[in-house]
Amino acid sequence: MALLTPLVSGFIAAVIGIIPPGLLNMTAAKINLKEGKKNALWFVVGAVLVIFFQVYVAVLFARVIDNRPDIVTLLREIGFVAFSILTIYFLFIAKKPTAKKKSKIKKSSKKSRFFLGMLLSGLNFFPIPYYVVVSVTLASYQLFAFENNIISIFVLGSVLGSFAALYCYIAFFEKIEQKTDYLMRNMNKIIGCITGLVALVTLFNILNYYFG
Repeated sequence: MALLTPLVSGFIAAVIGIIPPGLLNMTAAKINLKEGKKNALWFVVGAVLVIFFQVYVAVLFARVIDNRPDIVTLLREIGFVAFSILTIYFLFIAKKPTAKKKSKIKKSSKKSRFFLGMLLSGLNFFPIPYYVVVSVTLASYQLFAFENNIISIFVLGSVLGSFAALYCYIAFFEKIEQKTDYLMRNMNKIIGCITGLVALVTLFNILNYYFG
């Protein structure tokens, strides 16, 4: 397997996981607006450091269960239910988000922003199940292998992708802040369509396991 494949796969998976507006990326953008790019970058470094360990733990866990097709299928079934519920919620139940008023953030030290990044990233448990599913799915399509060098490169790609996605929020959010009304109004539909697509792909894999 080419070493470029796990690197690119990890990078893309990280970007997809972080690009949707969330606590980490929006906090990084706000720190940049209020305190400058240096403090925002320290926040990102702290967040990415924790993401490194989360991805590594997730892939090691995925390696354990990869030889258990029954567990993999169970995870897919749980994922299908979860993504289906999210799709219904975002498309039919959730209220349209509105633009929030700017709030002041007190000037803080680089050190405090670094640890804030670690704290918020540590409180976010989404990366672990996310990368378990991603790595197992990639392995099922022979795009990933649970070998030490491949795992290390995949984790590196995930770290680089996470940093790149968060940096994009820092670099571009100020420029597009005034043009995000349409995106904010339709964010629920966008997320709902993405989760719906993931649910359909997961359902296909489940049916293929039982009837393929």
